[in-house]
Amino acid sequence: MREIECDVAVIGAGTAGIAAYRAAAEAGAHAVLIERGPGGTTCARVGCMPSKLLIAAGEAAHAARGADLFGVRVSGVAVDGPAVLARLRAERDRFVGAVFDSLDAIPADRRIAGHARFRDRGSLAVGDACIVRYRAAVIATGSSPAVPEPLRGLGARVLTTDTLFEIPNLPASLAVLGLGPVGIELAQALARLGVRVTALDSGRTIAGLTEPDLVGQAAALFADAMDLHLGARLDAAEAAEGGVRLSWTCDGASGATSGSATVERVLAAAGRPPNIRDLGLETTGLRLDADGMPAFDARSLVCADAPILIAGDADGWRPVLHEASRQGRIAGANAAALAAGRSTQAPEPWPSLAMVFTHPQAAAFGAPYDPDARDRITGSADFSDQGRARVEGVNRGGIRLWAGRDGRLFGGEMFGPAVEHLAHLLSGALRDGLTAQALRDRPIYHPTVEEGVETALSEIIRKVSAE
Repeated sequence: MREIECDVAVIGAGTAGIAAYRAAAEAGAHAVLIERGPGGTTCARVGCMPSKLLIAAGEAAHAARGADLFGVRVSGVAVDGPAVLARLRAERDRFVGAVFDSLDAIPADRRIAGHARFRDRGSLAVGDACIVRYRAAVIATGSSPAVPEPLRGLGARVLTTDTLFEIPNLPASLAVLGLGPVGIELAQALARLGVRVTALDSGRTIAGLTEPDLVGQAAALFADAMDLHLGARLDAAEAAEGGVRLSWTCDGASGATSGSATVERVLAAAGRPPNIRDLGLETTGLRLDADGMPAFDARSLVCADAPILIAGDADGWRPVLHEASRQGRIAGANAAALAAGRSTQAPEPWPSLAMVFTHPQAAAFGAPYDPDARDRITGSADFSDQGRARVEGVNRGGIRLWAGRDGRLFGGEMFGPAVEHLAHLLSGALRDGLTAQALRDRPIYHPTVEEGVETALSEIIRKVSAE
């Protein structure tokens, strides 16, 4: 059996794993990268990029149908499903190819193919033919889509983000289970492409929003495009002629109601649990919770009780690409430090930043909404009559910002046009410790949707002055 000794073993060649390997190597460690495939990063292969390609196609169809608003007459809009998916896959493969190109730059003797399992706190078995002995290891194994129990056994009738983008044509009808960021993005995009969508979520929130008024606005808007059910518990799913028959129960203020639908396909979008099972973590001496997740420090990413670190989607803390990349860099550098007997670093986390690329977009940054908070001042803005939003015909949604009694920004949620850019602006201001007044004193050009932020900031400033 082949045996390899190294300073740092990185398990997984996604966003976090590649970043960890490079950081460890740059710190002078002898590092190896272990990948079981298929590779290409979750974002490029089955996440951010293919979903945005589908969203772009849906937006093109929606814009064509809505051109009458501007006095532009477009007739006979038709969606060519195979062509939509062909472009999606071609562009997706370009993004994946770029990732493979970066992997090819890593020396072949530092890359190991196969499934890794821990043998103990200092070694891994990769397949049946290789043992890797390490001084520190980084778990960067990513995540996989969850399939709810009622859907198991239905075969190809059930899709996940790992399989959706491979289908040859758009289905006539689809049920989407789970309306977090990925679920609602895909549900809206497919509805705009002519798919009859039934959308279910067991919770009362949608698109990552939690502020009640914004949730209500979002639910009302999305319900115009699909058969939407919040607070819906899936009771049963069974194969039926032409697809799947679903039954669910909704618990409401006036009691429970039941519903059912028969659809061609079902998309399971109820989350992506970390890939931490079948790694042999029980052999390492790590403290594991009931789900098998090791205890780890969210700043240094070092696991308790062993020279093992965890980064990216594998730790389940903030499963978004910019956090995975940063966590990979931190974990790789700290793994190299542990291997060399040096102290590790524990940098301050970035402010939370999350976005949903529906139309309108949704975004949240900083501290979450808290209906019981007594130390906050809230500022709001409404996009319905905001100048630039009306010009573009996208005047839906609003802004909610919260700040301390001194006006210092805490966080916020937004649902509206171009809020991906507004969230970056506000997240940066929060990280810099700015008050609403300090940010309001910066130039905001007219006419832009940023003027909506100005409105919300001005309300906070007035409330602070009145304290």
